[in-house]
Amino acid sequence: MTNFVGSNVYQDLPIRSREYRNYRFDSTVWDDFEPRNDDIIILTTFKAGTTWMQQILAMLIFQGEDPPVLADELSIWVDMRVPPREEKIAKLQQQKHRRFLKTHLPLDGILFYPQCKYIYVGRDGRDVFMSLFNHYSNYNDLPFKMFNDTPGRVGDPLPPCPNDPREFWRIWISKGSFEWEKEGYPYQSPFHHVQSWWNYRHLPNILFVHFANLKKDLAGEIRRIAEFLNIEIEPNKFDIIVEKCTFEYMKKNAEKMAPRKGATWKGGATTFINKGTNGRWKDLLTAEDIEQYQAVVADRLTPDCAHWLETGELPSIV
Repeated sequence: MTNFVGSNVYQDLPIRSREYRNYRFDSTVWDDFEPRNDDIIILTTFKAGTTWMQQILAMLIFQGEDPPVLADELSIWVDMRVPPREEKIAKLQQQKHRRFLKTHLPLDGILFYPQCKYIYVGRDGRDVFMSLFNHYSNYNDLPFKMFNDTPGRVGDPLPPCPNDPREFWRIWISKGSFEWEKEGYPYQSPFHHVQSWWNYRHLPNILFVHFANLKKDLAGEIRRIAEFLNIEIEPNKFDIIVEKCTFEYMKKNAEKMAPRKGATWKGGATTFINKGTNGRWKDLLTAEDIEQYQAVVADRLTPDCAHWLETGELPSIV
């Protein structure tokens, strides 16, 4: 582990121990990244609240004003395999505002910077699955061409999504995309991801935010995030910031939020910004499915991490 002189808190920092490279990921792009001291990095699995957090940070940084570019140009996904790394790194270097990037990598696949702020957004794995099926099953031909045909792909291509969500569930809950993962195919293991970051939640530059808490108390969570980032909200701007971070506003302005203005999905951007609800899995999963899910969670996660992922309740750090 790396020791930082003069800081007891940062005595044991996480180290990168794996490469994530497939049809979608290229974790080596981080090798070319040059952090700034005020950078913010959003940490999520797929469909856990990434776009929501991007909008919250955009509104905090720009104090409720509409940003100068669309969300996927404003908040760049560093470890996505396309577009080319040179293009992404150049865009990041050109940004003048306080940068907020996103990654879908577990902590073992990313370089860790103690000078940056990290915001982890979590969501119950069953809700992630339901949102992911909507996301994946509504792909048009564009993402398959983009991910599978762009030169440099490592490993298998992205397969078509099963038509039956229950068939997808059986694959997703029992097969990994990488040899060290056991579920989440063809995306990623949500459990390896959350546990890797949870193990370092004591670090003062990592904040855990839960999807359910954003739904329950959006204004309170926005204030908590702003305090963590040392962003002072102008008093007359707070209400408009909250309003522009509601699901209703984001759905209405979906083309500004969705990657490539929603061109990847049948039905466009409003398919990407879908329902924003939890608990839909109760109408799909059987008692046996739920028992299987709980067994997987118990095997992959520590009890405190599992409890937070399901409920959003953070334990006290002693």
